Amino acid sequence: MAPNLNDPQERAAYHRELAGVGVRLRRWGIAIALAGALLVLAYKRGLAVPLWLGAGVLGIGLLVLVAAVSTRAAYHRLRMRN
Repeated sequence: MAPNLNDPQERAAYHRELAGVGVRLRRWGIAIALAGALLVLAYKRGLAVPLWLGAGVLGIGLLVLVAAVSTRAAYHRLRMRN
């Protein structure tokens, strides 16, 4: 059953519920993207890291973040159905 978003208490409860969807996936995406950014920075500083590795890891992190956002949007869409 869809939550009543006109009621402030139910809206707050749904907001907390929705905030918990995909938290682990979002955190992993941020961590992977940060690791990719650090690898690109290491390449720019002249360390023995290929640029394709940093860019690839950064891209994977962004894809994981997109998956987390998509999961949350799909959950919201399904939850709003009657």
